Amino acid sequence: MPATLRLDAFIPYRLSYTSNLVSDIVARAYEAQFALKIPEWRMIAVTAENDGITQQAISERTRMDKVTVSRAAIALVDRDLLARAPNPADKRSHLLVLTAAGRDLYAQVAPRALALEQGMFAQFDAAELARFVAMLRRIDAAARAIETAAAPGASATDATDPA
Repeated sequence: MPATLRLDAFIPYRLSYTSNLVSDIVARAYEAQFALKIPEWRMIAVTAENDGITQQAISERTRMDKVTVSRAAIALVDRDLLARAPNPADKRSHLLVLTAAGRDLYAQVAPRALALEQGMFAQFDAAELARFVAMLRRIDAAARAIETAAAPGASATDATDPA
């Protein structure tokens, strides 16, 4: 008899559901307070962590698709929160950098983001949170290994082969 899939007990579904729930709460807060959508905030945060970053690098770091990154970049440049700068490493692309207004916005949003995170996870102690983050990173690594094995040119058994 085949195994029964109960969606609520299926870990990939639970991860997605919880991620969407948290993202929805965060999105409402950022939209109401700063007129920012989640992709826009992610771009501002990633750009703040780097001294210039390409859209491709943002896409890779955030797992947002290229169209989402492009649309968010256009919106943020139009709002004078991001600027495009020449990329000395690759003349075909450009770097996104925070403008003064973007740095000011980041300085306002970051403490509120941390406070929102603190409120959401206040019921967990530091050790639980450390284990949770470590487990998320292990899940990331396992998923990347499957993704890499499923890439064109990889054999079908690579995704399940632990070696």
